[in-house]
Amino acid sequence: MANSQRAVGFWPLAIFFALFVLFMYGPMLVIVVLSFQGPEGGLTFPLRGLSLHWFHKLAQGLGVVDIAAALTRSLMLGLVVMAVTVVFSVLAGLAFRRRLAGGNTLFYMVVASLIMPSIIVSLGIGLEFRLLDTGIKKMLESAGQTDLLEGYGTALGLLTSALGAHLTWTLPFGLLIMFAVFNRFNPAYEEAARDLGASPWQTFSHVVLPLIAPAVVGVGMFGFTLSWDEIARTSQAIGDVNTLPLELQGLTTTVTTPSIYALGTVTTVVSFVVMGAALGLGSWLERRQQKGRPA
Repeated sequence: MANSQRAVGFWPLAIFFALFVLFMYGPMLVIVVLSFQGPEGGLTFPLRGLSLHWFHKLAQGLGVVDIAAALTRSLMLGLVVMAVTVVFSVLAGLAFRRRLAGGNTLFYMVVASLIMPSIIVSLGIGLEFRLLDTGIKKMLESAGQTDLLEGYGTALGLLTSALGAHLTWTLPFGLLIMFAVFNRFNPAYEEAARDLGASPWQTFSHVVLPLIAPAVVGVGMFGFTLSWDEIARTSQAIGDVNTLPLELQGLTTTVTTPSIYALGTVTTVVSFVVMGAALGLGSWLERRQQKGRPA
């Protein structure tokens, strides 16, 4: 047997990688551990007791903050962002398979939002919707619709400005993934389906979509997870309500008990559940494809 020896730089690189992983995931592990402290627990080590006390406190609420409502808003926004990201990413991927007039300009405009500072995007969207509010109020005033004017609040909201802000972050990632998928997609499958008399919709639903399904699941996972923990693009564009990350950010300056760690653990678990479900579904779809292919 050949004597396989490690390269000279293996151990330094291995140690560097281990330190990098510890730097990334160490704080998360510390938060999870500290969230299981007993009633006398504090915000720092050493760990005092072991219980679910602070999770019970979290369920009872943290002062004036409605954690359940913030969690519901984040879940709803994340699911909507996921659905919109998947639909538009797949449609854009299909469209860009052909040469489009102005396609390069459109692509650079979409991807440019990745390099723009998130807070600038949030401020710009918030300003746009405040200008829209001014225009709507002036229009209602000129039309004499005083009842509607008095009841009108703002166009800023969870599924308006906040949704748009999140899509500026998730759509470029989804688009890049679908570009990579369709770049290596074999069009012979579509040609065979058309030769057998399949309509364009049948070709897409029965041939193209099953083949790209694992990538679609990945796009959906990116859409949800990027929306789930987004703060900067949400801060100025959501109006008078908050998502869970914004509430969590605010609580870091007011809550001085391990309840804040319990909340962090819950949000982390949700993220891992979504990623695990997406990976499991993607793996199942890939195995199904392998079984369906001829030997």
